[in-house]
Parts: sequence; C-alpha cells; structure tokens
Amino acid sequence: MVMALGWLLLASGARGAGPEVVVLPTTGIVDSTMAKYLADSIAQAESRRVAAVVIKLDTPGGDLLSTNAIVGTILEAKVPVIVWVAPAGGFAASAGTFITLSANIALMAPGTSIGAASPISGDGTDIPGTLGEKVRNDAIAKITSIANARHRNVEWAISTVRDAKSSPADEAVAVGAVDGIATTLADVIAFADGKTVQVAGQPVTLALAGAAITEQGINPFLGIFRLLADPTIALLLFTTGSAGLLVELYSPNFVTGILGALMVLLGLIGLGTLPLNVGGLLLIVFGLVLFGLEVTVTSHGLLGFGGIVSFALGASALFTGPADPFEPLVRVALPTIVVISATAGLFLALIVFGVIRSRRIGLGALGGGGNIAVGAVGEVRSPIHPLGSILAAGEEWSARSASGSPLERGTHVRVVKVEGLTLTVEPDASESKGT
Repeated sequence: MVMALGWLLLASGARGAGPEVVVLPTTGIVDSTMAKYLADSIAQAESRRVAAVVIKLDTPGGDLLSTNAIVGTILEAKVPVIVWVAPAGGFAASAGTFITLSANIALMAPGTSIGAASPISGDGTDIPGTLGEKVRNDAIAKITSIANARHRNVEWAISTVRDAKSSPADEAVAVGAVDGIATTLADVIAFADGKTVQVAGQPVTLALAGAAITEQGINPFLGIFRLLADPTIALLLFTTGSAGLLVELYSPNFVTGILGALMVLLGLIGLGTLPLNVGGLLLIVFGLVLFGLEVTVTSHGLLGFGGIVSFALGASALFTGPADPFEPLVRVALPTIVVISATAGLFLALIVFGVIRSRRIGLGALGGGGNIAVGAVGEVRSPIHPLGSILAAGEEWSARSASGSPLERGTHVRVVKVEGLTLTVEPDASESKGT
C-alpha cells in the first residue's frame, strides 16, 4: 500500500513538472567548438525528452564543415529545434543563414538581420575561377535543400548566396524566410506553442504553455579550448611562457619555470587547433633563443635585435591560409605583434644601456687605479667554459679560467690577471681550505 502510494505521488509529481525548454546561447564564429556544443546539448535534450530546444543565435558566419555539422544536427534532431536570432542588433550572417533556415521554427528579434551567405575566401575576397563557381553552386544546392525541407522561400534563400542578399527581420518574415518576430524568450515560447512541426519525419505539436526554461551554456572545457583557439591568445601564452622559461634558466626560482611551462603547453594546445605554419613557429622560437642569448652574451644588442625581427616575422606568418574557402582567415592581431616587439625592444635597450654603463664604470675605475686588481676574490656568475663571467668588486666581469678547466656557477675564485675588462681567474685556495 505504501509503495503504491509512493508510485502515485511520483507519477503526479512527474505530471505536475510540466514541459521543459532548453535555451542554448550560441554566439561568435561558427567553428568546430560551436558544432560540438550544439550536438552535445541537443543530444542531452533528446535523452531528457524536453519539449523544445531554443538556439539563441548571433553569428557573423564561419567555416563550411562546422556549418554542415550543425545543420545536420538540427535536421536530424529528435526534439523540436527553434532558432531565435537575438538579441536586437545581432545577426545570422553567412553560415548563420543556413543554421536559421534549418530550424523547425525560425524567429528573429527586432533589429536583427539575416543573409549575405555568398561564399568568400578566408580573407574576405571573392573566390575566383572554377573553384569559386564550384563553391557557389554547392552552397546554392545546400541552401535550396534546406529551404525545401523546412518549406521556406527557396528563391530568397538562393539570393542570399547568389546575390549576397541580406534582409532585416520584418522583411525576412514578409518573404517567408523565417516564421515570425519575437522580442523576448517569452514571445518565442508563446509563438511556438501549439505549432505542429516535423521532427524525425513525424508531426509533433508543441505544447509549451507554462514550460520550465533551462539555459545551458557551453561546457567550461569547450569554452577554454575555444578561448585557446584564438590566435592572439595562443601566441601571447606561448611567448609569455617562453619568456618565463628563459628567466628560469638565467635565475632559477621554479615559479617562473612552472608557470612558463604551463603557459607554453596551453599555447601549444591553442596553436594545435589552428592552421599552424611550422616555419613561422620556428622563427618565433629562434627569435626567443636569440633574445635569451642577449642576456648572457655581450653582443651590444645585435642578438636581441635579430631576435625581435625573427619574432615579428614569425608572428606575422604563424598561420597558413584556410584550406576551406568558408573558413575565416586566421592571423595574429597586428597591434599585438607591435606591442610585444616594442616591449622586447625596450627591454633590449635597457640591457644594452646597463652593459655599456657597467663597462664605462669598469673602465673609469681601472683608469684611476682600479677597484679590481690581482688577488681580488669573486664568485662565478656564468659558468666558465672556457669563458664566462664572475661577480667581483660589485661588478660583473668577463672571465676565463687560468688552467683552462671549467668553473661552475657559484665557485669562489681569485683574480690572477687583469686584461682590460677580462679577468683570468683560478679557484680560491683559501676558500677551499676553509671548507
């Protein structure tokens, strides 16, 4: 009796729960991350048997493969899919037109637009020759099949590809491209309620009155990968992390090493999702190596300058052109390259200024009787193999080993000969005896 009462309460609770509508905020470039987000979210909605899915769309377009994947997901969905172009001022341009037309119900907020679906190359120019014709004809065939499947205005759909036609919300409704205008999500639910649509080949009447609204954003991990896939962010992570590793090599402290390694790995993950030009990456690495050598090898700025030039060239050529004509052109923002190069240049100027000032002080000291003399003691700063540097008399000096044997960093030494700014040293015997 108790079990029967429990089942009765559960059943009445399930009936009282009412329908559920899942809202999927979908913004930005149409890419593989967006395609996976929509595919996974719609699959979850199907498993939960929700009443409908609302894709809140605002996109300038994107690549062809991801567009095809999203359209396929919507057309084959086992749950009614509503595409709502919003908010006001948003648009469903290029690839967004294909996505909107594929919905069971397509709505637009006031002040939005749809269309301009002509295929162009990644840098925004027309695709010339036979390739352009092939791509255009394929896009026309695809958008025609979508419009026919959803009983929308085929001629208007074709014009968005053939003539780059674009329409504001009220015009799109008037020509039969979309089904209506909805200012708010409540308007979307009210418009769709009671409508009969084809879902997986079967007619389904939407019963959305009093539906519970659940917003399901992009998975945090997908969001991170999408962020890392930004070319500018990927470059910043890689270069900043590399700088941290250089600092770790020059002055070990573990913190910069760990953080630097983490940032380099995240940068490589981002670069791996983009059309990477290996030659550009090698130029950046070479530039970083040259800049790192400038800190330890006195070149009066030549190595550092070469590193800055290599970095700027590598960053400019870091990515190849898109293999798919619909894909947006991937490139690092020019201001980012300029800022990083200028910052490195400023740092290089400080290094060169410090070296010159140190040498002038050293020369002045030597000319006046010198504050470094034979017998002075110091500590190896840069390993001597056979040349390196020592810290003595409060200054860093170039040094060589008297015996030719290598001397490691931290070794206490004694000056046995002074030749200009280069000191000849040997291990400090008194220090050895003391230890």
